[in-house]
Amino acid sequence: MIRVLLAEDQAVIRGALAALLDLEEDLEVVGAVESGQAAVDAAAVELPDVAVLDIDMPGALDGLAAAAELRARAPGCRTLMLTGYGKPGHLKRALAAQVGGFLLKTAPPEELVAAIRSVARGERVLDKALAVTAWDLADNPLTPREADVLRLAAGGADAPDIAARLHLTAGTVRNYLTAIVTKLNARNRTDAVRIATESGWI
Repeated sequence: MIRVLLAEDQAVIRGALAALLDLEEDLEVVGAVESGQAAVDAAAVELPDVAVLDIDMPGALDGLAAAAELRARAPGCRTLMLTGYGKPGHLKRALAAQVGGFLLKTAPPEELVAAIRSVARGERVLDKALAVTAWDLADNPLTPREADVLRLAAGGADAPDIAARLHLTAGTVRNYLTAIVTKLNARNRTDAVRIATESGWI
């Protein structure tokens, strides 16, 4: 019997997944929770074989952060990530967190069940639709300082604010932003933020 823990913030989807998995003779849903932190807490008690985690969950721990925490605190629990979007940044973070699988929510139910069984056996599973994305993952072209500048810009800070927080001059910050836009082949600062966020660089 494969013990499965579900973490999904939308109650309807969480209930549907639990009902679907309970139909399988070799799967037992030992917990269905609504957040990454709840998944980590439940795993300590229920000792699941596989945690199926939605990537986008509220709170301090999203699905990927929860997967990393589970790896440290419950090494016997393998993780399978579910996402509605195949963002390169999510996939890159998932690979870095050494999750057991990465599946789109649009996958057929039988594919999800098969993925859980594969992950439980220690195999790696990657949604076919994301395989090409995995090959195309680029290395982060931003320096750590450029990433800091762009992260603050993404939060709405202007050049003087960024300069004050990072102990730089406003001119230096503007130079960083110009270099970032050029490196990312972006149209402007907003586009650079979008590109870097989707790629998982900030």
